[in-house]
Amino acid sequence: MKEKLEALKVEALEKLREVQDPQTLNDLRVKYLGKKGELTEVLRGMGSLSAEERPVIGQVANTVRSAIEEIIVSKQEAFQEQETLNRLQAEKVDVTLPGRGLPQGGVHPLNRVIQEIEDIFIGMGYRVAEGPEVETDYYNFEALNLPKNHPARDMQDSFYLTEELLMRTQTSPVQVRTMQAMQGEVPVKIICPGKVFRRDDDDATHSFQFHQIEGLVIGPNIRMSDLKGTLQQFVKEMFGANTGIRLRPSFFPFTEPSVEVDVSCFKCGGHGCRLCKQTGWLEILGAGMVHPKVLEMGGYDPEKYSGFAFGMGAERIAMLKYGIDDIRNFYFNDMGFVKQFRGV
Repeated sequence: MKEKLEALKVEALEKLREVQDPQTLNDLRVKYLGKKGELTEVLRGMGSLSAEERPVIGQVANTVRSAIEEIIVSKQEAFQEQETLNRLQAEKVDVTLPGRGLPQGGVHPLNRVIQEIEDIFIGMGYRVAEGPEVETDYYNFEALNLPKNHPARDMQDSFYLTEELLMRTQTSPVQVRTMQAMQGEVPVKIICPGKVFRRDDDDATHSFQFHQIEGLVIGPNIRMSDLKGTLQQFVKEMFGANTGIRLRPSFFPFTEPSVEVDVSCFKCGGHGCRLCKQTGWLEILGAGMVHPKVLEMGGYDPEKYSGFAFGMGAERIAMLKYGIDDIRNFYFNDMGFVKQFRGV
């Protein structure tokens, strides 16, 4: 049996030294060291040996196994090293090649306008306030002097989730929430940007979803002249130093008196053109003095404090500023449209 083991060792080592690929190496490992391998077959005859011969043959068998395993491990390491080298050679990067340019991005024109409006009012001492898009009927209507069955609700009817929950139709609820959170403290000086929703047909100038930016100021002795001065400063920074404004009487349930605000056409300088429909003026927002009932529901004494509020559509401002004639362009994800505003 000793001679068989020595012969097996010589045969195995000779064949293993000639191996040129991992698959052949694995086949030889199974052939010599597997459960049904040749070394196992030889060792099955140890049962016929005497007690004195078994330790000697067992030691020889271990020596043969160790020699075969050693060369197999050595070959496996060599194959793995060569495979790594081949992969590195195949996947190497030519650092002399020019880099791949990334497409230049840009801020969406609507976001750009919202950021610009925020910056203007922050520069005037306002802070940005936000609130939920899903609102209660109380905050969206009742606390703004629009009780149930008020006819003015028809113009702002929205998407109701329940009888008392709806998608907000304006960002005015943020004003009410802010007033209540302030608990009668002054001054209040905020702008409220955000998405609003109204049941409306989509066309070139209307959308069921759009962005609104509202402002609120409350304090002692706040007057209409303060509102006019604030809006005058805003339009000059937004549309140019030569832009003027005019106030036209209007009606809003949450302000009294209420006005529509126009700006002089910045394209024709107020002389009349296609943009302003030959009037010289462009309507941009609504405003007014906060209604006493709204002040009361917000926790303020209308005999002691007064305030003004205003609201504008961000899409309306962007369309005027950039000469966009269809509000749907903001939402169609047309890269040709968006790319026009890089670096604007």
